[in-house]
Amino acid sequence: MISGLLTALAMKARYQYRFYPTDQQQQSLRSLFGCVRVVWNDALAICKQSEKLPSNNDLQKLVITQAKKTVERQWLSEVSNIPLQQSVADLGIAYKNFFDSFKGKRKGKKVGRPKFKKKTNQQSARFRIGGFSFQGEQVYLTKIGNVSPIWSRVLPSAPSSVTVIKDCANRYFLSFVVEIEPVCIDAKHISIGIDLGIKTFAVMSDGTKAESPKYSTLDRKIRKLQKKLARQPKESKRRNTTRIKIAKLHNRMADTRKDFLHKLSTKIVSENQAIVLEDLNVSGMVKNRKLSRAISLQGWREFRTLCEGKSEKFNRVFRVMSRWEPTSQVCSECGYKWGKLDLKVRSVQCLSCGTEHDRDENAAKNIRDLAVNGGDYKVGIGHCHDSKRTQRRDKTTPVAPVNEASRITSPSGR
Repeated sequence: MISGLLTALAMKARYQYRFYPTDQQQQSLRSLFGCVRVVWNDALAICKQSEKLPSNNDLQKLVITQAKKTVERQWLSEVSNIPLQQSVADLGIAYKNFFDSFKGKRKGKKVGRPKFKKKTNQQSARFRIGGFSFQGEQVYLTKIGNVSPIWSRVLPSAPSSVTVIKDCANRYFLSFVVEIEPVCIDAKHISIGIDLGIKTFAVMSDGTKAESPKYSTLDRKIRKLQKKLARQPKESKRRNTTRIKIAKLHNRMADTRKDFLHKLSTKIVSENQAIVLEDLNVSGMVKNRKLSRAISLQGWREFRTLCEGKSEKFNRVFRVMSRWEPTSQVCSECGYKWGKLDLKVRSVQCLSCGTEHDRDENAAKNIRDLAVNGGDYKVGIGHCHDSKRTQRRDKTTPVAPVNEASRITSPSGR
């Protein structure tokens, strides 16, 4: 049984809303995004030329205060000063993340050096307190005016900052940073193990399956337009039109995936007290040329991030099991190890206890029953028996013969 709950502490979260600016506001936002981009690029150029990284105060004096006095950068005075200062601060955070990642102090994927911003990429500008205010249902932004976001949900608390975002498909969003309290909801189940796949996105240890959305139609349209884009001259109007069409299709695919992952992760975390996932080597798996595109479209890492964040919000226990654990090679009922199986083998009958398993469901049960903590194998949270642990640690069993046709079946591929 799981002992205790996590300490109820306030956490930060982002609430994003779409809005439709007027023509005048679009012009003001274009100027703002351009100034923010230029300040970032100027500060980054100074950092690359300096032997020692300048402080944020020194950079702000050089690229904002002194730059406004020059003829080349005097137009920086036409926009609010707050987003310009935040751009320099964000550059300092980007460099800190890079150095921490390089030294091994930062967890997760390696972070690269900060790069110069482009006009065609996603644009953003951040306002802190003093640069924005609420006026009824509208939000006032300094030197932009009142904008009316579509309030799809209520903000849980007063925001500490708001970021104005324009994506590659020319959509505008307001992203608020707020503090939220952990939600106390009783879990229906003690624990659950999840095995991730391609055709079937997730197979749970309780037997339920979550089918992945179909991305093939949108992906085919994107690939067709990308070929068209490659043939068009750079800086042409038709190329820019094609680029926006591709961006809109990418957004449709990303929104479909995000909606699916949010709904699935919320359902899993709200119903289970402990969630156990397998640590997948996605960067190594995408080297398979036949499966790389399908794997990249699934969003396994995003799903893990959502489950981890929502587990903290709902006071749940989140565990990640080692990628080296042979979950597909061990019987979840008796602990018998039959060895490696080909990917086309989707079901197997245990040679020891005679139980017939679905490959993914058996792996999900083993993921639930096993969790790695500091290199020591632990019994899964609340479900695994001591007999299974003893068999897995101490019993040496022969590998199941591949030619055992009556024991191994291969229905439709994954």
